[in-house]
Amino acid sequence: MKFFLGLEIARTNHGIHLWQRKYALDILSDSDMLGCKPHSTPMDYSVKLQMHSGNSLSDESSSSYRRLIGRLIYLTNTRPDIAYAVQQLSQYMLAPTTTHLQAAFRILRYLKGSPGSGLFFAANGTPQLRAFSDSDWAGCKDSRKSTTGFLVYLSSSLISWQSKKQSTVSRSSSEAEYVSCNG
Repeated sequence: MKFFLGLEIARTNHGIHLWQRKYALDILSDSDMLGCKPHSTPMDYSVKLQMHSGNSLSDESSSSYRRLIGRLIYLTNTRPDIAYAVQQLSQYMLAPTTTHLQAAFRILRYLKGSPGSGLFFAANGTPQLRAFSDSDWAGCKDSRKSTTGFLVYLSSSLISWQSKKQSTVSRSSSEAEYVSCNG
């Protein structure tokens, strides 16, 4: 098997490579961003997105935004490097603004610089399970909820990851970290 559900797979003696290069290039092509200048990061982390930042998009642009974010969500199957940025933008599907669309285009410019990035599952190594988690405190300016992220490695291979907004409002950074660890 070399191609399945938009996933490209290559097996070597060293392990298995899994990526979505064609899918990422299709997203760039459909968004007329194939000729764009690449960016080194998927998001400007100094910018805090909010529900009402920027001007509202037209119905047609809102529909395009929703479709783009949905496609980017599927791309996070092999691109944990964009998971946080896509999670942040997916919160604004109901009423996207020009600011949200600009942030989505930033992700596309990042993808332009590395469309073939993906996952590698090593064939050998000591089977050791390692997990890392972190959270911010009240990072969402609209709800004051924290965002949690985690990574799980088996040997040197990333096998699970997630970035998601916590379901409760934490009253301290310690509480946000505790909620992060207890899921």
